[in-house]
Amino acid sequence: MTSSAPPPDPDKHAADPSGDQRLSARERSELDELRHRVSALEGAGPSGAGPSGAGPSGAARHHWLRSTGSVLLILLASLLSLLAVVSVWANSIVRDTDRYVATVGPLAGNPDVQKAITNRVTSAVLAQIDVEALVKELEQAAAQQGAPPKAAQLLGDLSGPITSGLKSLVSGTVQRVVSSSAFDTLWVDANRSVHSALDKALTGHDGGAVSLKNDQVAIDVGPIVAKVKDQLVSSGFKPAARIPAVHTDFVVFASKDIGEIKTYLRVLEIIGNWLPVIAVLIAAVGVYLAVNRRRALIGAASGVFAAMLVLGVTLTVARAIYLDHLPPGASDDAAAAVYDALVKFLRASVRAVGALALLTALGAFLSGPSRAAVLIRTGCRRSIGALRDVAVSAGLPLGAVGRFVHRYKRWIGGVILVVAAVVLFTWNYPTTAVVVWTVVIVLVAFAIREFLDAPPTRPA
Repeated sequence: MTSSAPPPDPDKHAADPSGDQRLSARERSELDELRHRVSALEGAGPSGAGPSGAGPSGAARHHWLRSTGSVLLILLASLLSLLAVVSVWANSIVRDTDRYVATVGPLAGNPDVQKAITNRVTSAVLAQIDVEALVKELEQAAAQQGAPPKAAQLLGDLSGPITSGLKSLVSGTVQRVVSSSAFDTLWVDANRSVHSALDKALTGHDGGAVSLKNDQVAIDVGPIVAKVKDQLVSSGFKPAARIPAVHTDFVVFASKDIGEIKTYLRVLEIIGNWLPVIAVLIAAVGVYLAVNRRRALIGAASGVFAAMLVLGVTLTVARAIYLDHLPPGASDDAAAAVYDALVKFLRASVRAVGALALLTALGAFLSGPSRAAVLIRTGCRRSIGALRDVAVSAGLPLGAVGRFVHRYKRWIGGVILVVAAVVLFTWNYPTTAVVVWTVVIVLVAFAIREFLDAPPTRPA
């Protein structure tokens, strides 16, 4: 049985504006994905030959050379990224006074450091007080006051108790000084004023409050001794006024390999902030030479992440080695606090660079033709497209803005990535939070770009 209804007119169906708009809104992303895959296949060329139709042997040799060079450059860039993080840290510690003060400043409130400094300063002060001379003065004073000879003799037998009481008095005074807010100011001001001496310490020249001698890095706590001396005098202990100016060292690092460490830090300090730029350029060349640049980018980012992982483990191992090389009598807890403070910003940089590398690898993967990446991109585009359709239906005019974004969509995406890269590279000391927030802002910017991407409608 045949129907009398005429066959559908394909031209009329194509001219239906609602059907055309619905097709553009729902399936444009799939068409873009198909074009992306076709372009990738056309770029790869047939098996055994390049896109230009070169012979199998010539194409294979060309690809082998490019792949080998790309791998070597990416490996070199990964190694340089490790050294770059250390060089920026060393350079900031030496040249940036605020950074140095921010590094060592919190140590003033660390209980282990306060205890170690209290013990060191107490010993230095007691070494300058002659207990025997003090006892003799007491005997003479007692005799002058008409005390019996036996009483004066009893005073001579009190050297032990006097020494114990004096130690308690000095230790309590030092502890009050070290735990006061005045000590925080004294500690910060002293480190700020002598920061220039750190460069001398790293280059092997003595002088200042930070010295490098006898394979030790030590900080002069003489100003604290002077403060304790004033406190003792003001509390009524007059013999403390005879304590001379004392320069005593608080050892923060000791190792027979300190000379080599000093040399390495000096080299990294000279390289300064150029090494990160060199590492990025080498990685970019390695990715450019690769046959599959997207996979090369994933490999480069993964290599940098692995380098940061190795550096993090190295810092943990170095901590144990550092504690093993402390001089006898040094406080392990205080030394550990000093080490953790010195490498605090280095650890933060390791985490930030590692997070950036991991997010870069993830972004490169999601831009690829894999099924998971396509599903994620398609889902995001459909969701944003549906939101855009609702907004347009509600009366939001995209007009010229939508047409502009649709025409220059790729360029806008490139500008977003370039701005994000500039922000990260010009940020003095980016942390993991800075990296994560930058990525979030980039994703929001791409979502806004997708929302504003309104293709021109075809006339009915």
